[in-house]
Amino acid sequence: MKVSKIGILGGGQLARMMILEAKKLSFSFFVLDPTPNCPASLVGAKQIIGSFKDPDKICNLAKQVDIITFDIEHINTEQLKILEASGYQIRPSADILATIQDKFIQKQILKKANIPVPNFVLPEPGKPLEQYFDFPFVQKLRYGGYDGQGVKLIKNKQQLYSGFKQDFYLETLVDIKTELSVLIAKNKKEQKVYPVVEMLFDPRTNICDQTLCPARVNKTTSQRAQQIALDAVNSLCPNARGIFAVEMFLTKDEQLMVNEIAPRPHNSGHFTLDGCITSQFEQHIRAVADLGLGSTDLLIPTLMLNILGEGTGKPIIQGLEQCLKIEGVNVHLYEKKTVRPNRKMGHVNIVDQDQKQLFKKAQAVRKFLKIKGVKN
Repeated sequence: MKVSKIGILGGGQLARMMILEAKKLSFSFFVLDPTPNCPASLVGAKQIIGSFKDPDKICNLAKQVDIITFDIEHINTEQLKILEASGYQIRPSADILATIQDKFIQKQILKKANIPVPNFVLPEPGKPLEQYFDFPFVQKLRYGGYDGQGVKLIKNKQQLYSGFKQDFYLETLVDIKTELSVLIAKNKKEQKVYPVVEMLFDPRTNICDQTLCPARVNKTTSQRAQQIALDAVNSLCPNARGIFAVEMFLTKDEQLMVNEIAPRPHNSGHFTLDGCITSQFEQHIRAVADLGLGSTDLLIPTLMLNILGEGTGKPIIQGLEQCLKIEGVNVHLYEKKTVRPNRKMGHVNIVDQDQKQLFKKAQAVRKFLKIKGVKN
């Protein structure tokens, strides 16, 4: 193979699962992450401890590998552009990452390509925000939003005072029936589409709580969502290599609108570890290493359940034995050394041909499996 050593900017759970899946293909991995003994380092990656934005650390990583990819978008794209100009391979490219980092620019490109998106606007300085859209509307940060952060629902004029003060744009509030996601895999010569995923959110945290594949939508909507996702990725990053997650809204009048795109493996694709022929993590490594793409076929209906941390401190895992006794339950833990409230500590993939059984088993898992932080 032309590529044998892969560098990953970020050493969290996404990098960890990439490494676990790609080790069978005989790659070796290096990661740059600020947390000592990060999850990726515990499954065989050599870790450089440092910030994702430290130019010297990024250069150090680049010198040790054949290509660089990432498990997080919030990194130093300017340094990556310098490395690319010197001949280093960044996949997806630094330009693509920089474009996707700015969610307003992302939306502009999608709209220009006739991809359906909610109405949005960049406010003029000094102009009252309530003049753009009727209440309620949505205020979104251009940079850095993640796991429900960076989005505020503005219901009235009083809430404007607690909103974001800079680097934001406005968007109309969509009458959402459900939220969907479609994974797109692209390498140099081919592209493949995964089945449509339904995302279920915890209203208290605004974090994706569960995903279901196949989504509970009709065939026409499913095919339309897959085509929109493919068109969106090709308009935003036509020559990219890797996995792209396209999140979208399905409105109550059955319209589809793209919300945002992530240029990496994504929480909505965790189900592929146990539900698809080729997981999103193996697929991403195949794509960035210029290997042939694997099948995206769904083997069995799958429900993914995020396991979020409770409390703060050293992790104590409760109920694992009871969960593993449930048929079709597959537990994936991330080995994070510290628990914080609502931090993603693992996930569970539940497989069953009967969709009702998926939700029934998920209730049992939720009852038993806890990861709690204990001080001292």
